[in-house]
Amino acid sequence: MTAPTTPTLSDAAQLKIVPLIAKELGAGAHQVAAAVALLDEGSTVPFIARYRKEATGNLDDTQLRTLEERLLYLRELEVRRAAILASIEEQGKLTDVLRASIEAAATKQAVEDLYLPFKPKRRTRAQIAREAGLEPLADGLLADPTLNPEQEALKYIRVVPATEGIEAINVPDVKTALEGARDILMERFAETADLLAALRTRLWEQGVLTSTVMKDKEQAEEEKFRDYYAYSETIKTIPSHRALALFRGRTLGVLKLELGLGETLDAVVPHPCVSMIAAHAGIQDRGRPADKWLAAVCDWTWRVKIHSQLSIELLVQLREAAETEAIKIFSRNLHELLLAAPAGPKAVLGLDPGIRTGCKVAVVDATGKLLDTATIYPHQPRNDWQGSLETLVRLVIQHGVELISIGNGTASRETDKLAVEVIKMVAAHKPEQKIAKIVVSEAGASVYSASAFAAAEFPQLDVSVRGAVSIARRLQDPLAELVKIEPKAIGVGQYQHDVNQRALARSLDATVEDCVNAVGVNVNTASAPLLERVSGLNKALAKNIVDYRDANGPFPNRTAIRNVPRLGEKTFEQAAGFLRIPDGDNPLDRSAVHPEAYPVVERILTRLGTGIAEVMRQPAGLKGLSPADFTDEKFGVPTVRDILTELEKPGRDPRPEFKTATFRDGVESLSDLQPGMVLEGVVTNVAAFGAFVDIGVHQDGLVHVSALANKFVKDPHEVVKPGQVVKVKVLDVDLKRQRISLTMRIDDAAGRPVAPIQSGSEAARDSRGRGQSASGQAAARAPQPIGAMAMALAKARQKS
Repeated sequence: MTAPTTPTLSDAAQLKIVPLIAKELGAGAHQVAAAVALLDEGSTVPFIARYRKEATGNLDDTQLRTLEERLLYLRELEVRRAAILASIEEQGKLTDVLRASIEAAATKQAVEDLYLPFKPKRRTRAQIAREAGLEPLADGLLADPTLNPEQEALKYIRVVPATEGIEAINVPDVKTALEGARDILMERFAETADLLAALRTRLWEQGVLTSTVMKDKEQAEEEKFRDYYAYSETIKTIPSHRALALFRGRTLGVLKLELGLGETLDAVVPHPCVSMIAAHAGIQDRGRPADKWLAAVCDWTWRVKIHSQLSIELLVQLREAAETEAIKIFSRNLHELLLAAPAGPKAVLGLDPGIRTGCKVAVVDATGKLLDTATIYPHQPRNDWQGSLETLVRLVIQHGVELISIGNGTASRETDKLAVEVIKMVAAHKPEQKIAKIVVSEAGASVYSASAFAAAEFPQLDVSVRGAVSIARRLQDPLAELVKIEPKAIGVGQYQHDVNQRALARSLDATVEDCVNAVGVNVNTASAPLLERVSGLNKALAKNIVDYRDANGPFPNRTAIRNVPRLGEKTFEQAAGFLRIPDGDNPLDRSAVHPEAYPVVERILTRLGTGIAEVMRQPAGLKGLSPADFTDEKFGVPTVRDILTELEKPGRDPRPEFKTATFRDGVESLSDLQPGMVLEGVVTNVAAFGAFVDIGVHQDGLVHVSALANKFVKDPHEVVKPGQVVKVKVLDVDLKRQRISLTMRIDDAAGRPVAPIQSGSEAARDSRGRGQSASGQAAARAPQPIGAMAMALAKARQKS
């Protein structure tokens, strides 16, 4: 994903962006300028982060991804800024002061606020009033409150029928004249940028979002949204998962959301925001004839125009922030899942559990090649347990299976029992054959099964059996198998269908790209979906590589990759360092050393007086070398240091060691769980509010963020990650709502709410009335309303 260039952007606008991003990143302007130039040239983030450290001053991939996103936003802002300036100038209304204000605006929202008075719009009530000649009335009453509104309005009563090309003027009485004047002032106040900014800030900082249940929806969605039937919380403190739950409830027509300052409906004092409008306009109630009318205009402006406008904007802001956080969590979880420990080149039997339709079986060899398939029916209604055992034992012994991979869907625990017996029977017949069984996530397996790639790979295979192949392969190499599945279908996010799908896809694609290039790809065995994620490659080039490989045999070295049709020099530069050839002509081709840096390696070998193969076998001789001795104009100390590190462990895999969890026998469903049980499980998903753990009962349990460790945890990712094996204690089981409450603080007493460990700021907030929350998969438990006023309002609405 490269930052798009914007042809309409001026040089001055381009120059303004670089120092702004540099300040945000805490980096030098020269670093950012170099990174922007590389992105604009078509370089990818993985390539820049790995092979252009001298140019960017060691900016890492995380910083570069942030830079890329901000570059896109700021370029869009500059394009919009230029369009707005041109529009206002075309209208002949662009003053030096206005231009300076627009040029200084730092966000899209601020630019749009300044543009509001000049934005072409439909014919408004205020515009009609101006056409009727009522603007002098509005200006006069605002400037001189000693005037009597009714007496002044008498001067503007006029009724003129429409003629060709001229609109009718219809001001028949005082009431109509004053309403027109009010509409003019209301529009003027509502389009004042600095006033809007102040009101928006006040509402964001102090606003309370209240949620109530819609009429006749109390029972229909009770289990899913009942925590939000009488809920309120300050808008700026609502965490992403609660915000998305609220928006989902509103979308489904179950919840009604309102944003205010905790005010009551019968308040006798002016609303704080009404007072802000009045103060901004210089309106005071000093008992003068027009003071009451002007105060009513301010009240009308807030209630009819600005409140609804700002409520929409701030709810959109809340949703965007929640979506950004949800996307960030999804991307982080996907990153951990893709970089999960691979079991490696071992023969695997994949089991896709099923009841009525049977369990699908697929055996793959150490390279992932499909060897055999079967369908067994160990469960109801056939109950062919013995026949299933015989089939599996035969396949395991015949193909030298070392691992049994079991999908974690329906009937997985029953199928897990079957695997236990298979292992016992094989041990009795062939004790030297060691076998292990692992329950793996089958998320996305059905998506892969129905994909065009799976159909091309296994055209004669039933769709359901293809899923068993995926389950087997993802144990061998999760990264290589999961890249075949659309990232959104892997299912490690929260409310993933509710967020901006374009932003989600962009973030997940970037995550997959980073993971694939961090590990590297064997160009002689990789599938097309894996190759297309390599830096610089795309779907067409990946297919060309596979086709060339099939026609000409394995690539003997990296240089031969240049022969692939349509793979040019720029593409080779971007991709070569991430494409590995483990058994090629040149030992360097199995490392992460880029071919452009091979001359540096030659200088190192000359200094050592030995060959590359000898250095890779015995890298101890590299220890005494100084990177500075091998630098030149192109390659500095960071690159040489990376080369020396790579020569010590060429082609090393950054992923962790393969480990498995052991589920307790006899614990197979929610009804088998008892508070106080200590179990082993696997983290399946990490959200802002905690982590979900598979303990082998077909329903993941939740470890709330406050129960992850014996210390305050702000971000659950600090403690756990998907795929991690953890020990948990069962706190509570809610059979009706299918919820399991777990803790990783093994000393916690079962059957009691978790006592959260708080930071000082958290404790301070709670002492002021903010409730604690504990969330499930669909919705979080709501905290108590904030403040007595908000609580009274919520109770009143609940009663009504």
